[in-house]
Amino acid sequence: MSLICENIVKTYSGKEVLRQVSLELQPGKIYGLIGRNGAGKTTLLSILTAQNPATQGTVSLDGQPVWENRASLKQLCFSRELNANAESGLASMKAKEYLRIAATYYEGWDKDLEKRLIQLFALDVKKKMGKLSKGMLSMITIIVALCAKAPYTFLDEPVAGLDVVAREQFYRLLLEEYAATGRTFLISTHIIEEAADVLEDVIILHEGKILVTGNTQAFVDSACHVSGRAEEVDAAVAGLETHYPETIGRSKGVTVFLKPGQSIDGSRDVSIQPVNLQRAFVALCGEEARHEA
Repeated sequence: MSLICENIVKTYSGKEVLRQVSLELQPGKIYGLIGRNGAGKTTLLSILTAQNPATQGTVSLDGQPVWENRASLKQLCFSRELNANAESGLASMKAKEYLRIAATYYEGWDKDLEKRLIQLFALDVKKKMGKLSKGMLSMITIIVALCAKAPYTFLDEPVAGLDVVAREQFYRLLLEEYAATGRTFLISTHIIEEAADVLEDVIILHEGKILVTGNTQAFVDSACHVSGRAEEVDAAVAGLETHYPETIGRSKGVTVFLKPGQSIDGSRDVSIQPVNLQRAFVALCGEEARHEA
């Protein structure tokens, strides 16, 4: 039961936010969606879960459209950042009321897990949503995502406002739920390196287009940082895909993305270092234009 979007375009006021996005999410994986602010991540998640119509393109689950399709919608949960300011309408609602409404919407809601998570997070559910901190609101989005038991669950910035202990708790809970149920999760987050070990596949969205989709470790392994005297670096990476050049005096460093069968010229006097997911992402999306050596 794959979730597939094909050639998704989304336009707001004449501006393309998503441009020909095609993606297949397979069951039983944890995906990471990363991108800079304004890349279109939340818009994409809202379209995948039929909370926002695409301007062009289609989204289907197990071959059936998700838009205005109750059977498909039962399989999806989009738990997004909550806006509980005075103008939002949520401010005066108690947290327990919000969770009660969520429980009625999702047929597979796990009431026992809800109780466990409320206790674990020390969440005061009698408080009004407008009185909760950003971290507490994130805890509510996590409770909804995990307790809904939807086969395809999407979380938009689930750890926003959480301290390091709570973030560790979240990822442990996520892995427990994944191991127990085999549900598919897609997590959008700016705190990349903390999530890196959890994400089986990574999707990099940049300026409305997908740059990378595939196994996280394979993507990280394809990248390395090459540094040394500028002329030696240029010779070592000649013909390879390089990004994010940094020059200090006569020294230079670049991040290289190797395609199958490619290698760096080992005869050159350069330092070759591995990079992590965050560094690879910054190299790929932290500059306006790609530089070809």
